[in-house]
Amino acid sequence: MGYACPVCETPQSDGEHLANHLAFAAILGDADHESWLDEHAPGWNEEGPDELAPRITEYAEEEEYPQVFEDTVHDHGGLEDELQQAGGYGRDATMGADAQRVMAEARQMTEQMLGEGNDAEADRNDAKADDESKDENE
Repeated sequence: MGYACPVCETPQSDGEHLANHLAFAAILGDADHESWLDEHAPGWNEEGPDELAPRITEYAEEEEYPQVFEDTVHDHGGLEDELQQAGGYGRDATMGADAQRVMAEARQMTEQMLGEGNDAEADRNDAKADDESKDENE
C-alpha cells in the first residue's frame, strides 16, 4: 500500500516518499504543492521527511502501489537505470523557466559561498604572513 499525492494524485510508495515528493515539488516552484503544504503542514520547510510524513499521510488517500522486485523481471542491461536517472525533478532537460531560474540562482549562491570561503582563507593566510614578517623584523 502507498499513498496518492493529495495535490496531483501521483502514487508514492510510503509516507516518506510522499513527503519528499510534496517538498521537492514545492521547493522547485510548484505553487499548488507549496500552498497545500503551507495549509496542511505549516513549517514543512523546516522538517525532514521523517517528521513531515506522519503530518501529511493523514490527508492522503491510501492507494495500491505496485511493487516490482528485481528478481521477477528480466534484464535489459542498463537501459531502465539510464531512463530512470534521466527523468524526475532536477534532471529533466525540459525544465520549466521557474525551475531553471531556481537552479541558476542556486548555482550562483554556491559559487559566491565558495568564493567567499576562498577569500576568507586568503585573508587568514595574508594575516599569518604579515605576523611572520613582523616577527622576523623584531
